[in-house]
Amino acid sequence: MEKETRLSPDQLYRHCNTELLPFKTTETLEPYTGFFGQERAVEAMEFGIGMKRPGYNMFVMGNPHTGRFSFAIDSIRSIAKKELKKTSDWCYLNNLDESRSPLVIQLPAGKGWAFRRDIKHLIEGILTELAAAFESPAYQRKKSKVERDFNRLYDQAIELVDGLAREHSIALYRDAGSIGFTPVAEGQGMDEAAFSQLPEDVRDEFTRNIAKLEEHLNEELASMPKWRREAGDKMKALDRETARSAVAPLIQPLREKYHSNSGVPDYLTQLESNLVKNALDIIEDDKPNEARTDLARRQYMESTFGVNMVVDNQKTKGAPVVFETHPTYDNLFGRVEYNSEMGALSTNFQLIRSGALHRANGGYLVLESEKLLEQPFVYGALKRALKSHEIRIENPMSEMTGMGTITLAPQSIPLSVKVVLIGTRETYYLLQELDHDFEKMFRVVVDFDEDVKREPATIRSYARLMKTLADEENLAPLNRQAVARLVEHSSRLTEDQELLSAHVGELVDLLCEADYKRIRQKDEIINDQHVEMALQAKERRTSRISSKILDSILNETVLIDTDGEEAGRTNGLTVLGVGDVSFGFPARITVTVHPGNRGIVDIEREVTLGQPIHSKGVLILSGYLGHKYAKDFPLTLSASIALEQSYGYVDGDSASMAEVCTLISALTDIPIKQQFAITGSINQYGEVQAIGGVNEKIEGFFNLCKTRGLTGSQGVIIPKANVRNLMLKREVVDAVAEGQFCIHGVSTVDQCLELLMGRKAGQLKEDGTFTQRSVNAQVVKRLREIAKAKA
Repeated sequence: MEKETRLSPDQLYRHCNTELLPFKTTETLEPYTGFFGQERAVEAMEFGIGMKRPGYNMFVMGNPHTGRFSFAIDSIRSIAKKELKKTSDWCYLNNLDESRSPLVIQLPAGKGWAFRRDIKHLIEGILTELAAAFESPAYQRKKSKVERDFNRLYDQAIELVDGLAREHSIALYRDAGSIGFTPVAEGQGMDEAAFSQLPEDVRDEFTRNIAKLEEHLNEELASMPKWRREAGDKMKALDRETARSAVAPLIQPLREKYHSNSGVPDYLTQLESNLVKNALDIIEDDKPNEARTDLARRQYMESTFGVNMVVDNQKTKGAPVVFETHPTYDNLFGRVEYNSEMGALSTNFQLIRSGALHRANGGYLVLESEKLLEQPFVYGALKRALKSHEIRIENPMSEMTGMGTITLAPQSIPLSVKVVLIGTRETYYLLQELDHDFEKMFRVVVDFDEDVKREPATIRSYARLMKTLADEENLAPLNRQAVARLVEHSSRLTEDQELLSAHVGELVDLLCEADYKRIRQKDEIINDQHVEMALQAKERRTSRISSKILDSILNETVLIDTDGEEAGRTNGLTVLGVGDVSFGFPARITVTVHPGNRGIVDIEREVTLGQPIHSKGVLILSGYLGHKYAKDFPLTLSASIALEQSYGYVDGDSASMAEVCTLISALTDIPIKQQFAITGSINQYGEVQAIGGVNEKIEGFFNLCKTRGLTGSQGVIIPKANVRNLMLKREVVDAVAEGQFCIHGVSTVDQCLELLMGRKAGQLKEDGTFTQRSVNAQVVKRLREIAKAKA
């Protein structure tokens, strides 16, 4: 049996034949274009970009380092450049009728900048022309005429009353804007003393006449408010006419230039009306406590009539492609900023700021799904924007607090964008499960493959990919031995001799480290030795924990035997992952058996250290024992299984083969050879199933044996199904070739038992019994004894 299951060195590692690489160095190769091994993703991306219907947004899913981000960005940009769809500039303007609701204007790309420039020139022209118009002689003459007409009516009324006063020897006088009457004697107005010397009847006469004159004066001046109002109306009409004559010629060219741009003519009409109405307020210098300089006037005009261009696509070729690295609510949907003036917050339409959605409108928005979901309110707001096809600038906190600073409510902008989310498979399936709208909004899944078939054509493409990556990183060329070594390492990363890893990011890191070793060695070309040195250096950098565990085994803090025989005790193999580093090490499995009916007790599960899959593997043991050995009598026993000296959570069923062999050893008291370590899972029929991390597990036990001294009898038993996953380190392969270490691939529990116990497992005969003195016969005998003892 040992010869049948022993694996040859060729089965432990699949070399890459350099004859498949017809070049001396990668310098002579053509660069690799496209995306390595992602044909399915490329097809899905082309469909997602080409489908213009709503809801066909994309989710690019896959593990990091597979090139999913660069793939998405490069694919979208290459197609977006060729799109003939014209993009737009977006501007916000002051709503002169309702300042809290700024107006939005859409202009063809490049015209937004021209429109803002034209409005700026218009403002400068208005400031000049308005001042000149109100200072012109024609305006001054018309203004003087209005004032003269008003004064003439006033003076006529006064003159009439003054004539009546003279008839009664009374003089009319004006003092500080008021009108009074005084008696006259000998051509001079009387003072109080002179008036008191007059006879009483004369004084009474003067008093009666003065009263009548005052009544008459009031009657004559009763129309004065009307005259003043009429004069004021005439002045306002004059001011409007003057302002209109100054402003209209400046605005008319813009009205003609932008007549086809929706919203602009209406805004120019609104602007003209406002300027005509408030012309004097703009140019007035002598308003109390509010004297304006030219700079202040210009700033006022800019803040009132200027253009806030929130999106400028003047230099955009094709459709815009925007990647938002930090998708907060404000960064995505825009915001309204505030100024602090004397401790109070104020804002205006010029303080509206665009978000990534504004800049990507008409094109593509790329987001990382995990970062998007980290931000509060953002995912829900993005869904609302995509559903309503519009971008609204709002404060999300106002809904939560119920109160907030008085702010603006800008007009919404029509939205036409294709959103591309990049994330892991876990995120995609989580959104799919928890959000019923997700599938309707992200209908296109761009799924990244983790690996590629290892075929001659693929290997040659892989070599071209290395050449391209080396050129991009300014690295030296690689010879074909180096390429072959990288191909082999790529297969190790996938844990499959028939596959290559599609993790381009890890390949770039390895190339850079190999080039560093080349520079240190002062070589011109990267060779396989440099690649090997880079791999070993990385392993040394990350080997602290594995070295500590090995030391604890060597100093017998952790008990592991690598020689001798013991019943009820075997060496299992586990893999520990710390960050992006994983390594294997042996762990002792022990089993005790005694009469009883508790069944097989998993100690790890009892103390809640055993995770579900590990517990499942232990429960399968009962099914296997019952099916294999107790077909005609009840299976009754009490057994305890423990993974010794484990102080953390244990998961996975890869120890179930070791556990069943240990259980059988404890049951029959047949010792197990301790020079073997075992990994593999079983089903209820005793078939051995593949497990993960097989390379790390073998190498972990090999390191222990090598440190203690290789005897030639030490080895590892693995499932036969895992042979295709073997890409072991060179030192392990060499030790096997030299007969110092062995690896066995088994497909049944019986094969494993024969290797561990050095005797036949036994065949099931026609009468339902096993071969005499075989391991299986001993198991049946012992189980019957326990069943009788229990009875």
